[in-house]
Amino acid sequence: MQVTVRLFARLRDIVGTGEIRCDVPSVATVRDVWRGLTDSHPALAPFGGAISAAVNADYAKFDRTLAPGDEVAFLPPVSGG
Repeated sequence: MQVTVRLFARLRDIVGTGEIRCDVPSVATVRDVWRGLTDSHPALAPFGGAISAAVNADYAKFDRTLAPGDEVAFLPPVSGG
């Protein structure tokens, strides 16, 4: 099945684009998508413990099962003041 991955801030900079269409197995989780991204872009791996994820604009845990056409967003930690 195909999902759309959205990347923001530093993650987007590392990959070179803010949106990727990915083919994933018919039973896939947010974690599976993240692992696929880190396989393709190893520089993303250090962010794995600190990022948040959203599916279709709702925050989601990494064990969330995906459906065809879902949009998965990965958001790095933010700081500010």
